[in-house]
Amino acid sequence: MRSDDTDAVTAAASGDSATAVPNGDPATDPATTPPRTPVRLRDDPDFRRYWLARALSTMGSMVTAIALPVLVYRLSGSPFLTALVTALEAAPYLLAGLFAGALADRWNRKRVMVAADLLNALLISSVPIAYWLGGLTVVHVLVVAFLVQGVATFFDGANFGALPVLVGRARVAQANAAVWTASSLIELFVPALVGLALAAISPAALLTLDALSFAASALAVRGIVRAMSQQRDGRAPLRPRVVFADIAEGVRFLVRHAGVRTMTIVGSIQSFAGGGFMALMVVWTDRVLDIGTSGLRFGLVYGAWGIGALAAAVGLPRLLRRLQPAGITLYALPASAALGVVTPLMPTWPLAAIALLVWGSAYVLVIVNSISYRQQVTPEHLLGRVNTAGRMLSWGVGWTLGSVTGGVIGSHLGARSAMLVLGVFAFTGVLVAWTSPLRRLAAEVDPAAT
Repeated sequence: MRSDDTDAVTAAASGDSATAVPNGDPATDPATTPPRTPVRLRDDPDFRRYWLARALSTMGSMVTAIALPVLVYRLSGSPFLTALVTALEAAPYLLAGLFAGALADRWNRKRVMVAADLLNALLISSVPIAYWLGGLTVVHVLVVAFLVQGVATFFDGANFGALPVLVGRARVAQANAAVWTASSLIELFVPALVGLALAAISPAALLTLDALSFAASALAVRGIVRAMSQQRDGRAPLRPRVVFADIAEGVRFLVRHAGVRTMTIVGSIQSFAGGGFMALMVVWTDRVLDIGTSGLRFGLVYGAWGIGALAAAVGLPRLLRRLQPAGITLYALPASAALGVVTPLMPTWPLAAIALLVWGSAYVLVIVNSISYRQQVTPEHLLGRVNTAGRMLSWGVGWTLGSVTGGVIGSHLGARSAMLVLGVFAFTGVLVAWTSPLRRLAAEVDPAAT
């Protein structure tokens, strides 16, 4: 995802030094040393390869994010099982998130990312193969959904630490904005195309595109020349006790850092509402908006979120010139909560699409801002652990519980009522944010202050 603000970046670091940073001191951290790479991100060939890998993977994953729930819904007709697909997107973080982050901080991040992409290409391809052989079942689809996200947890653990080393901490927000901008553009066009394709092609067959995107992403990451991790000399041998100690070190940093801790809490609450909504999205479009599970209108409703996400990604670097990350969270979170209640009340699909567009802007702004902040303030040797721990709590716990809760409530009260209940709950995150240290951090000059 690209950002026009990448042209204006004037400070960066290559992050290719081989010197380990045992204490994460910004003065000695290679991610804050003088730049050795092009000032503009678009002039950096390694970042272009990284950006291409993320864009390709996002494109395939967007196809799967729409096709997989539709596939389960058509196979089972069950709102709960359809919601379970969304829950399985985040559930692996509850089981493997902390371990994936700790191991990614020890292993070569590039190798982890390539291996994860290739393994997921094989897993996803098993669905269309089973469909063509006439043996596809709901259980198969659900198991693949879970395993793919489990593997992706290890990719994320490596990816969260790789980006700050690759581009330097000074360019993390711009780099994330560039990646999220591409993702938002993809979300703008792909859902409409998928909606049209689903009218003629089985959702199982469409998953072939995701398998190919994973393979292409692996090739792009493999082509990155600069290192995305520091040397791990002097680390204790890999044993269960050592891994648990590594995990504890990352969790302690997250808990003790006021900004990271609070953004993780409110992110979990927002993800609870968002997960519940998305878990019922297919049922909502079919039974409430009455536009079915395929076609142009279905694709436009799904794609509206991408327009809002695009606005958030492009706008974040500009907002960071005027507000601290804490301030952005304080103002974007209430807007996201309010729109989470308004959107399910929309009586027609065009109004629903408009509401989703605006909600997507506020929702994604909270997410991208929080991720960039964590990557900027976390020492290099803790990047994988802290970011996967934060994602486990904010997305793994919140999204999973919200999805399951949405499925249960939706099965009894209907999709719209369940969405409203979850939307109202999001206001507890607003209360937490405005009574937290974020108000103090928003007034400070240094966004990394704790």
